[in-house]
Amino acid sequence: MSLKDRLTRLTGDAPKPLSSDSKQDRLSELRRKIERVMNRREHIAQPGLTRRNAIRLEDVVSGEEVQTPYGSFFASRSTLKAGDPHGHARTCELSCASMEATAVLAGLQALQGMCIADGLFLDTETTGLAGGTGTFPFLIGLGWFEESSFVTCQLFARDFSEEGPMLRHLSELASNKRFLVTFNGKAFDLNLLATRFILNRCRETLTTMPHVDLLHPSRRILAHRLDNARLTTIEAHILGVERDGDIPGFEIPQRYFDWLRRRDGRLLRDVFEHNRMDVVSMASLLKYLTDLVDTQEMERSHPGDLLKLAGLIHERGDCEKAGNILEGLISSHNGDVTTSARRSLSLIYKKAHRWEEAAELWKGMVESDPYDFFAVEELAKFYEHRAHECGKALQLVRSFLESAMDLSYDERTSAEYRLRRLRSKVSPE
Repeated sequence: MSLKDRLTRLTGDAPKPLSSDSKQDRLSELRRKIERVMNRREHIAQPGLTRRNAIRLEDVVSGEEVQTPYGSFFASRSTLKAGDPHGHARTCELSCASMEATAVLAGLQALQGMCIADGLFLDTETTGLAGGTGTFPFLIGLGWFEESSFVTCQLFARDFSEEGPMLRHLSELASNKRFLVTFNGKAFDLNLLATRFILNRCRETLTTMPHVDLLHPSRRILAHRLDNARLTTIEAHILGVERDGDIPGFEIPQRYFDWLRRRDGRLLRDVFEHNRMDVVSMASLLKYLTDLVDTQEMERSHPGDLLKLAGLIHERGDCEKAGNILEGLISSHNGDVTTSARRSLSLIYKKAHRWEEAAELWKGMVESDPYDFFAVEELAKFYEHRAHECGKALQLVRSFLESAMDLSYDERTSAEYRLRRLRSKVSPE
């Protein structure tokens, strides 16, 4: 069913032929139908239909009505002072996140010339997770640093008619910032807001700002030791944040629909707190990840995190920094980390033509595990092509094939092919 047909059903209008088949006429008719739907929803949510024992939103959430030339909405503002804690860190520590490290995490060199106060942290609460024009962002949580303090500002549309004023105010706030920080904003929040700006004929600046989506580096660096990469999971296991009585995210859309019917502020108290915590935790997560990039005390960091970080930094093109991290991991107490670090570091050395250093790593790997196919193959290549010691390469491969039991078909085929070629070089007919 097309959008036009769905709107016709929602408004109850009978289909009418268009006087003109022009694109402008079709858009005008769709806008009129959308306005009728919005008016119906607003009528359903009128205060006259609320319960007598309802409590005003202002009585349970600190905030006030904001009047604009385009209409009104509700806003709540709070400030974490420099000494206030959030998990393992204090607010003043969060304000020291390195922008050079942020640029590495996001792969955006333009961030290096900015400061943390230029960032706008953003998270939305919506009527659903499907996205599209039917999803309504009723609460937009924002945060930014002011010196060593962190300000949160939450914009709330008390009904559907307040979306336009709320979005215009969001655009004004964003115009004073230079980059955006979200958690899964690339896939959800930003696309949704862009759609809502268009529907409300508002100018938006969010999609043009450099964007740091913390989900992607978090998933890449931290997910190896977590059940999932959700923000609440990262809070509990890494940031030291405990949420007492937090509302599950899947309950939030229904809370808003209940609010529209009952106008009871108690329905939204937990929603506002959940959103505020999300915004502050993004600032805390950014600090944790940037500290990891800049770390000089590797013993205080999880070796698995550093291993994953080295891979990310290598992909960003900084082989030297990735190598430095890996060099600190090749003697880790975690055997799996040590093996992976040696493998990755050897390839960095190989690419840089540091053959002797690479060969020492391959020799150590073979001594630790004679059945390590990667190390045997790379060391055999080195003996054959760089050291020109085909006899050593032949002996290595022959011994490997004679003793290795659990080789894959491709590994055995490759090793046998190398063995035949080395035999022909050592004892040509």
